[in-house]
Amino acid sequence: METYTGKSIFKGIAIGKVLFYQKGEQVVKRVKVQDTAAEISRYEAAREEALRQLNVLYEKALKEVGETNAAVFEVHAMMIEDDDYVDSIRNIIETQQVNAEFAVATTGDNFSRMFTEMDDEYFKARAADVKDISERLVNILSGRTDGQGDLEEPVIIVADDLAPSETVQMDKDKLLAFVTRYGSANSHTAILARTMNIPALIGTDISESWNGKLAVVDGYTGLIYVEPDEETLKELKRRQEEDLHARELLEQLKGKEDITPGGRSIRLYANIGGVKDVANVLANDAAGIGLFRSEFLYLEAEDYPDEESQFQAYKTVAENMAGKKVIVRTLDIGADKQAEYFGLDHEENPAMGYRAIRICLDRKEIFRTQLRALLRASAFGNIGIMYPMIISVDEVRKIKEIVEEIKKDLNEKGIPYGNVEQGIMIETPAAVMISDMLAEEVDFFSIGTNDLTQYTLAIDRQNMKLDNIYDAHHPAVLRMIRMTIENGHKHGCWVGICGELGADMTLTKTFLEMGIDELSVSPSFVLPIRKLIREMEL
Repeated sequence: METYTGKSIFKGIAIGKVLFYQKGEQVVKRVKVQDTAAEISRYEAAREEALRQLNVLYEKALKEVGETNAAVFEVHAMMIEDDDYVDSIRNIIETQQVNAEFAVATTGDNFSRMFTEMDDEYFKARAADVKDISERLVNILSGRTDGQGDLEEPVIIVADDLAPSETVQMDKDKLLAFVTRYGSANSHTAILARTMNIPALIGTDISESWNGKLAVVDGYTGLIYVEPDEETLKELKRRQEEDLHARELLEQLKGKEDITPGGRSIRLYANIGGVKDVANVLANDAAGIGLFRSEFLYLEAEDYPDEESQFQAYKTVAENMAGKKVIVRTLDIGADKQAEYFGLDHEENPAMGYRAIRICLDRKEIFRTQLRALLRASAFGNIGIMYPMIISVDEVRKIKEIVEEIKKDLNEKGIPYGNVEQGIMIETPAAVMISDMLAEEVDFFSIGTNDLTQYTLAIDRQNMKLDNIYDAHHPAVLRMIRMTIENGHKHGCWVGICGELGADMTLTKTFLEMGIDELSVSPSFVLPIRKLIREMEL
């Protein structure tokens, strides 16, 4: 048995096999072969397996993100069977007498370069597709898995690090836990782990040799046991069963009100990253959705998601929530959330750079597409819209002008929409200091404590070296939260918290005493916080 220590970002115990996630391109070696016919047969077999994988991914995406976003896998299947692409690989194998991996990688590089140099934007975009299919073929030929797609069994994912775009593509039903060498407890991947209700460790000294071995992740102690001995495994299974029993007791709170014995009530909502997370919201009996992170619709896509695909996603969530409030945060891309097709420049300080509402107000067509989809979907449920990274009244007024223009266009076309509440994220000190002015422009505030903490303390929350001084309980942060609540209430705004601090049960009573109207947390925290509220002396 080997035992390793990490920093826990979600409690719980997971037992299963390790899948070592390798990201990025492989170094493909050129190997001289004698039997080119056998090598071509290897390539053909890999091509058939790639087509099978793409079909599985297409069907999965069709169910989860709709036909428009699933279509990328159909495009990849067609490209793998393209005559020019196939002929190039076969020719390199035969004429250069080299291994199939090298032939595929060379063809991929050549075709990708060719597409990149074209003037037509459509063909330029195909460069990434041909690179993707070539990497898939090389992975199959080399027997390598990338940790995504059709996982064969539930696994513990071990990796150097995981980007949000990588995490959201994984089969969530088969993820038992995350263990990474790098990353921050305040990163969006960490937030996703909490949303998905799975144990996760960061800062762990991982090894590729773990791949395929039985391991146990203990999110309570921050330990991972690789090939645990019989006694340790027995004890951890016992604790896992206790964990399950405690959760079963919480199930008895379903249907109960979120109200203290003294009569202080609060709305207890849940945060989600996509359509599939709604099942977890309903299973944990949240009163609504306080944060739908719409950027993951963009991170999951190969190109800008169109109005129809976004409309279907928002409509599905609104319908499934059956009249309960669904607050959708508009596109919050940038900083640690990057999508290649946005073409964002490298920035020295991206957390304070070109991101979120700044991109939307600069690239208005992207913003208009999302707002139209949201307004159309609001006819099918109780949708609210909130805007991230606001620092001025002028920004809010510009947004409201765009919304009114879209409403006018929908009216002219006879397209229905609902009565949509509009709110803003309070996540900068600037927004806090003018929250009295902002409250006169919007219906609600939602305090994003993750960014508010990093901007208030001047600490990059992605920098794990600073985790020990990243203090969300800092008096300055708590004073800003109180100030926001007071200013919002004075000017007719209800105020919620949707950041990770909302799930900090050491502060729940403090927030209620401050007068907070709503807490929106990862679904798995809803029932534990409900239990706390119902037992609270307040």
